[in-house]
Amino acid sequence: MRVTILYFAAARERAGTASEVLEVRDGATAGDALAAACARHPPLQAVAQKLRLAVDREFATAGHALRDGSEVALIPPVSGGAGGHRIGPGVLSPDAPVREVAGADCGAVVTFVGTVRADNHGKRVVRLEYEAYPEMALRIFDHIATQAREKWAARVIIHHRVGALEPGEISVVIAAAAPHRADAFDACRHAIEALKKDAPIWKRELYPDGSSWVGLGS
Repeated sequence: MRVTILYFAAARERAGTASEVLEVRDGATAGDALAAACARHPPLQAVAQKLRLAVDREFATAGHALRDGSEVALIPPVSGGAGGHRIGPGVLSPDAPVREVAGADCGAVVTFVGTVRADNHGKRVVRLEYEAYPEMALRIFDHIATQAREKWAARVIIHHRVGALEPGEISVVIAAAAPHRADAFDACRHAIEALKKDAPIWKRELYPDGSSWVGLGS
């Protein structure tokens, strides 16, 4: 059967392609698809143990059974369609998500604004390049917002930028509104921590003397 393999960030660089269709045996698993990709592109083997797998835009284990036409994404460690969530190259404004979550039923709105640092562990950063698997990222954003709603009765909106950003530019804005301030703070903190852990968004730091994918160091 035929499955589509999607490569992102450092995995894409090692494979030399963003996507391709591979033939796998009937009954193959996501792990089999990864093995086939590594056999086809040997440089992938060096990072294979660090990759997460997603099948049809949902995280999956290596034993997840595939079907003909499945889409398998190879997800490197992340740096770190729903409501009003947004991911794209446009400049971000902190005001937009605040307007979307604010309401008379909420007594607090907490925002998190992430910006590009000019220095990371003593290395001068001249630019960051963000890359994402947007369709899956939006699903993750929606899941995060659902968790916030169920646990803290909070409304959460996430906007994330991709592309090249200079130091000082805004990369992500999260707004969380809740009836009480403690819940709004907790929901906002949960959102950024969950985003950094699970959202398929990667960043490459560019220095005067080279570059590095955050999470892989290469």
